[in-house]
Amino acid sequence: MSPNTPVQLDDVDRRILAELTRDGRMSVSVVAENVHISRAHAYARISRLTSTGVLTKFTALVDPIKAGLKSSAYVTLKVSQHVWRELREELRAIPEVAHIALVGGDFDVILLVRAEDNQGLRRVIFDQLQSMPGVLDTQTFLIFEDLDTR
Repeated sequence: MSPNTPVQLDDVDRRILAELTRDGRMSVSVVAENVHISRAHAYARISRLTSTGVLTKFTALVDPIKAGLKSSAYVTLKVSQHVWRELREELRAIPEVAHIALVGGDFDVILLVRAEDNQGLRRVIFDQLQSMPGVLDTQTFLIFEDLDTR
């Protein structure tokens, strides 16, 4: 199976994913109870979802303000053709970059950048992003309030 081939999911799979998205620390027993299946069945389903790559990792959501990251922005990049593979690895190496997406439209890449303060945000944008080879233009959108919908 190709890594980009969608995995067939049924209603039980989707309900398990919804439960784990809501709380990734939820025990298999609680998932099973909430989805109304046996613990063994839930364990087998979660194992299959993991082995097929539908579930890629279990993680924690961090409140950026409480974690001391008081300045956040979406930063868009226009980049030269053929630099994406190298650029994405450079972007991954910047600790303040919380999310990276290659997109279509008026710009090529959108980043979620979280920093301790405006000086940190400025350093990432001006000193790191704008100086990267292949980055032609940036645009910054400050985040005044953000809500996670999961």
